[in-house]
Amino acid sequence: MPSIEGYVDYTRREYCKDVKCPIQALLDREEEKSPKYEEIRAICASNCLHTTHEFHQWLIRKGYLVVRPKDT
Repeated sequence: MPSIEGYVDYTRREYCKDVKCPIQALLDREEEKSPKYEEIRAICASNCLHTTHEFHQWLIRKGYLVVRPKDT
């Protein structure tokens, strides 16, 4: 999906880095897509330390908008 003109898109793991997630710190030490990286990344996928509510509140505080096309 293309960006909306005049806006910036959320970048991958921006929230994780901003809240200083300890799992993100471990990921930063590994080579992306390496077996160890994928092992650590699985923690995020199945057992994230943060809730969707926390993430949503962070998005609001940072001024992000969640949008979708009108005709869906």
